[in-house]
Amino acid sequence: MSSSSDLKITPVTASKIATVDFDNLTFGTVFTDHMFECDFKNGEWQTPVIKPYGNISVPPSARVFHYGQAVFEGMKAYKDENDDIFLFRPQENYERINKSAERLAMPAFPKEYFFNGLQELLKIDTDWIKKGKGNSMYIRPFVIATEGAISASPAQEYKFMIVLSPAQSYYAGEVKVLIAEKFSRAANGGVGFAKAAGNYASQFYPTSLAHQKGFQQIIWTDANTHEYLEEAGTMNVFFRIGDKLVTAPNNDRILDGVTRKSVIQLAQDNNIEVEVRQVTVTEIKEAAKSNTLLEIFGTGTATVINPIIGFSHSNEEFDLPKLDNSYASFFKEKLTNIQYNIEEDPHNWRIKVS
Repeated sequence: MSSSSDLKITPVTASKIATVDFDNLTFGTVFTDHMFECDFKNGEWQTPVIKPYGNISVPPSARVFHYGQAVFEGMKAYKDENDDIFLFRPQENYERINKSAERLAMPAFPKEYFFNGLQELLKIDTDWIKKGKGNSMYIRPFVIATEGAISASPAQEYKFMIVLSPAQSYYAGEVKVLIAEKFSRAANGGVGFAKAAGNYASQFYPTSLAHQKGFQQIIWTDANTHEYLEEAGTMNVFFRIGDKLVTAPNNDRILDGVTRKSVIQLAQDNNIEVEVRQVTVTEIKEAAKSNTLLEIFGTGTATVINPIIGFSHSNEEFDLPKLDNSYASFFKEKLTNIQYNIEEDPHNWRIKVS
C-alpha cells in the first residue's frame, strides 16, 4: 500500500477525540475526525479528498432516495502492540464493493483511490485506533447515487465515501434464532449476493417480529421452498454436526463473506472436515433431536464469530449444548490472533498500513 499525490487532505483544526469514552462505545455511533470522499461526474471519478467528518449535501431528488442505488462494505483495522496498523483481507472488500456496484449499475471505483484513500484516512486518524485485543476501527466504505433526477434509470453522478468508527469487542449475548418460514432475505436472480442497502432494510420488519417472540435473529431460508438454510441475520452461518462443519454454498442469494471463507480455510488448515453444500431445515432439526447438532454460529466482520445457543421452527424449539472447546471459540481465537498480529499469517491475509 503506497501513498498517492492525487489526494487532497484538509485536516481538522481541533480533534474531538478527547470527548470520546473509549471504554463505553456503542457500535457504529461514534465517528473519527475525518472522512474520505470522491465524486463521480461527467463519466469519471474526480480528485478524492480527505476532510473533516461532517454532513454532506445532496438534493432531495437524488436517485439514491428514490431508486435505492446504494452499496457499502464492512471492514476493520487493528493496531498491534507496536502501534502498527493492519487490515484483514482488504482486497476482498474492494472487489466485493465493485461487484455490488456493478449489480446496481453503478461505476467501479479505482483501486488506487480506494487503497490510498483508506490508508491515508487511517493514518490521519491513527490515535482513534486503540491497542488491545477486542479494540478495532470499523471501516464503512459506501457509494450512493447523488444525481438530482427522479426518472427511473441509473444515475450519472455518484459519491464514494469512507467513514471510520472505533469499536470494542462485539458481544451479542446469548442468541436464539427463528428459522424463516414466510419471509425471505433474497430471491434467485436478485441482489442477495451484493451488499446493497435495500437488502438490510427489508430484513428489519421480519426481524422485529422475531424479537417480539423472544428471538434475536432469523436464519433465512430460500424463497422458493423455505427448505434450505442460507444466512443468519446479516451473517453467514455454520452448523457443526458431530465433528463436521457444514455451510451453504455461495449463490446469487448469499453474501460472499470474508470471515466465512477465512473460517473455511482455517478449518481445512486444522484438519476439521468442512462441507459446503445445501443444508435443509429437516436435516438440522433431525440432528438436534439426535443430539448430533453441537453448534451453530454466524460469521461476519462486526462480530467475527457469533455463537447461537438455540433455534425454533414450526413451533418446535431446540437448545444446543454448551461446549468447553467449541469450534466457534477456536475459530474466533485463530482469526483475531491473525488480525492483531499475534500469530503467524500463513495465507498473507494481514496487510500492514505504512
